[in-house]
Order: sequence, then structure tokens, then C-alpha cells
Amino acid sequence: MLNNWIAQMENTRDAVTPFAENNPKMLSAFRALNAAQGANGALDAKTRELIALAVAVTTRCDSCIAAHANAARQAGVTEAELSDALGTAIALNAGAAYVYSLRAMEAHGQFESGQG
Repeated sequence: MLNNWIAQMENTRDAVTPFAENNPKMLSAFRALNAAQGANGALDAKTRELIALAVAVTTRCDSCIAAHANAARQAGVTEAELSDALGTAIALNAGAAYVYSLRAMEAHGQFESGQG
């Protein structure tokens, strides 16, 4: 097992208290943002959770993975559906690494030619 995701979610919930006490308006706004997400009804819960998990992987947010894996399970997401969505996240990360590799090559070239 890589992580105890249930404990991860519980630990995140427990860790919120100091932040909430010191920045209640921000926490309230964050909760309102989450509540408003999906309010127009264009996407069903399964689709939203599949997107959320793919984004959580690309942003490397363990607490997001825990929360949205739980919500995805509740929304009826299957392992096959999740695997497809995560395959997209993997491909996107590879694509981003490719594009940023081109940027690194360009930067290296500019410094080599004395442009920087």
C-alpha cells in the first residue's frame, strides 16, 4: 500500500482547524467555491470526479486524491473509468514535460549564444 488514503483525508480535515481559526473568510470562500462547482449541471458527478482525480494527479495533491477518490467511489466511478481518466493525466504530464523540455533546450541555446 502506497498510502492510507482514508487516514490522509481524516488528517487533512483535522489539520484545517488552525487555518480556519486564522483565516475563516478564506476557508468560507473555498467551501463556497466547492459547493458552487458543478452547479450548472452540465456534467454529471462521475465525470466531475474523474476530472478532479486527473487534475489531482497532475497537481500532485494527495489530499485532493483522497477526497475525490472517495467522492468518485460514491458517484459510481469504476476502476476502468478511473484508469482511462488517469491515463489522460499521465499523457498530459508527459506532454507538459515534452513542451517544457523544448523550453529548456531553447533557454540553453539562448545562453550559449550569449543572448542572455
